[in-house]
Amino acid sequence: MKTFRNCLMTAVSAGLLGLGLAAPADAGAIRLGMTTWVGYGPLFLARDLGYFKEAGVDVDLKVIEESALYMAAVAGGDLDGAASTVDELMKYRSDDLCFKYVVALDDSHGGDGVVTQADVKSLKDLKGQPVALNEGSVSEFWFNVLLKKEGMTEDDVSVTNMTADDAATAFIAGQVPAAVTWEPHLTEVRKGGKGKVLIDSTTTPGLIVDVIALKCDLIEKHPEDVKALIKAYYKAVEYIKTNPEKAYEVMAKGIGGYLEKPEDFAAGAQGVRYYDRARNLEFFGTPEKSEASDLVNFAQDIWGKAGKLKMTIDAKTILDTDFIKEQ
Repeated sequence: MKTFRNCLMTAVSAGLLGLGLAAPADAGAIRLGMTTWVGYGPLFLARDLGYFKEAGVDVDLKVIEESALYMAAVAGGDLDGAASTVDELMKYRSDDLCFKYVVALDDSHGGDGVVTQADVKSLKDLKGQPVALNEGSVSEFWFNVLLKKEGMTEDDVSVTNMTADDAATAFIAGQVPAAVTWEPHLTEVRKGGKGKVLIDSTTTPGLIVDVIALKCDLIEKHPEDVKALIKAYYKAVEYIKTNPEKAYEVMAKGIGGYLEKPEDFAAGAQGVRYYDRARNLEFFGTPEKSEASDLVNFAQDIWGKAGKLKMTIDAKTILDTDFIKEQ
């Protein structure tokens, strides 16, 4: 499996997966990789309503359902950056791959959860039991935070490594007693009557945060493109506030996959909070103190102790707050 994944990563870097990726982008163009997630909807909205081009940048959005693959493409020069969570991206930062977070997109506000049997009252009831989750993903990071609040660690449970989708399927089928997953599976559990959602991310606002990470050389050489990207993104978020139904329709069509129906996108959007300019300013705060730096430090602690980081990372290493004030 490891050899197969390495081959896939090499194929992505070489542009052999049919993504239409070529040489590094020139000025006026940014190429981003991401998974299918409702939180990235505003990027597709900005693209399809022409906001990016209006601001002066051509943004190419590539959906690749595996962080290792799109980050391989970033490392190989076929992508200029990616959208993912603060903690997830930190695992790929190294001396050889320099990137920084330039804007926050959303946070999970009920979109992630722990599903359990109906008689489970707290995480402490899961001691010694199997819990299905995607190791190395934001699900594991978030679950570790929840365990820490209960005075527990992963050693107190038996982790079964599965994707978030497979974990939900295994739980619903009765193959595991608990799972860490996300929407639309949380709604399936609530409606299906097989178990319950013990905890969701409404209890941890600002912890599962998606950001755009751009390569350092692009930021340095083409700052006007970064400004244009963020300006258009902000405009898309404002459009959602005033035209939600139309926005969901455009975003659903743009991102596709399991979110291709507007009603499914709208339901999923209830579990996220999109970050506008004001929220970005609040999140990134000041160089001395911010939610963003606290989250980076938190992820450094959890992933660092787990041996999943390539280098020590702090706010100065990975945050670039020069662009979030863009109007």
